[in-house]
Amino acid sequence: MKIAILSRNKKLYSTKRLVEAAEARGHEVKVIDILRCYMNITSHNPTIHYRGEVLEGFDAVIPRIGASVTFYGTAVLRQFEMMNVFPLNESVALTRSRDKLRSAQLLARKGIGMPVTGFAHNPDDIDDLLKIVNGAPLVIKLLEGTQGIGVVLAETQKAAESVVQAFMGLKANIMVQEFIKEAGGADIRCLVVGGKVVASMKRQGPEGEFRSNLHRGGNASLIRLTPEERSTAVRAASIMGLEVCGVDLLRSNHGPVVMEVNSSPGLEGIEGASGKDVAGLIIQHMEKRVTALKDSTSRSRTRGKG
Repeated sequence: MKIAILSRNKKLYSTKRLVEAAEARGHEVKVIDILRCYMNITSHNPTIHYRGEVLEGFDAVIPRIGASVTFYGTAVLRQFEMMNVFPLNESVALTRSRDKLRSAQLLARKGIGMPVTGFAHNPDDIDDLLKIVNGAPLVIKLLEGTQGIGVVLAETQKAAESVVQAFMGLKANIMVQEFIKEAGGADIRCLVVGGKVVASMKRQGPEGEFRSNLHRGGNASLIRLTPEERSTAVRAASIMGLEVCGVDLLRSNHGPVVMEVNSSPGLEGIEGASGKDVAGLIIQHMEKRVTALKDSTSRSRTRGKG
């Protein structure tokens, strides 16, 4: 197969591992910087140009699109879909997963366990907004934030009101969520590939830190999932319409709750903690899907709903 990997930096661990895994299985791989692509949008012969050459003959495309370039990255991915190239994660699902509010509403609609969540732009009654999530302590999130940036823990009612007012002054969209104290600054990352959890790890934040992101100094360790956690992760991935994703769970007193579904999960932490060849499993799954759709005229028909 000829595979395109959409990534801004070919030296990133996840990109390197996917290239290695694909080449080890005899595939031809090209890493493409999405921002350097330009497109000819026509109905009969859509094309993508990259550094002066036309990109053609690809069987599959793996999007590794950073949050800051979601808009242009998904446009390039859509163009590949128009050219009938199989996308590992489709553009609709990717766009959907990048919108925290839309994701939360889709998951809640299908009955997935989640922290109690409130959403506001400019409420007249901040008190009432905070009551929705059972008051302080609570977590306030910027909708556009990634990797734990723009996430604040407000431990008292007054602190919560101040932070909400500050974000409103910036005209920012915010989510307020109940604080799951019993999680103890830890979360679980489940890596779902093709409807199965293939690897998982526990991420523990440093002392006194409620965010467990590895970029924020958290550490990763191996964990055994319960059947309920496994099925929650698989259902969340399916609702979002993602073939490959990282589902972040918290262990609460009322069972696992989904924090986020990440459409471009990093492989370094989870491969290190689980000792599994996750990149190889991703390529293997893609081979099966491309082979199954070999003669299809719509390899990229939108699978997700909503």
